[in-house]
Amino acid sequence: MTRVRVACTLFGVAFGFLISWATMTDPATIHAMLQLEDSYLFLMMGSSVAVGFVGVRLARRHLQRAVLTREPISWSIQKPEARHVWGSALFGLGWAITESCPGPITAQLGQGETWALATGAGVVLGVSLALRRARLAATAPAAQAVSPTRSTPARPASPLGGLVPQSAPE
Repeated sequence: MTRVRVACTLFGVAFGFLISWATMTDPATIHAMLQLEDSYLFLMMGSSVAVGFVGVRLARRHLQRAVLTREPISWSIQKPEARHVWGSALFGLGWAITESCPGPITAQLGQGETWALATGAGVVLGVSLALRRARLAATAPAAQAVSPTRSTPARPASPLGGLVPQSAPE
C-alpha cells in the first residue's frame, strides 16, 4: 500500500507542476478561454482527452491487472443519464463562476494562492453534500419508492436535491 501512496503522491506533484507550468492555474488564462478569446486551454484539454482516449483503449486491450497492486481490472460502461448532464452543467457553472476546477485549485493552494481556499472550501462543501445525499438515498427503505397515491414507483430525486427539473417518467 505504501508503494501506491508514493506513486499517487508523485503523480499528484507532477500533475500540479504541469498544470501550473501550462498556466492552467492562472485565472486570467481560464477567463480568456471561457470568453472564447484564447484557444490555448481548449487545445491543451483536447490533446489530454485524445491521449487519455488512446491510453484507456490500450489499457483495456492489454492490461488485465493493475500495474502497482496487481488487482484484477474490471471495466463497465454506463449509458449517460440526466444526472450526468445536470452534474456537468453544475460543474461548468462552478468553473465559470470561480474560474477554476478541482485540479487547478489544489495547484493554486500549492502555489500559496490564499484566495484558492474559498474555491477549495466550495468544492469540499459540494462533495460533502453530494456524498451525504447519496448516503441518505442508499439508506432509504425500498417501500418509500412507491407513492401511496400512485401505483407506479415515484421518480427518484434529482441528483441536485430538487434544484433542477426532473425528466418525465417513462
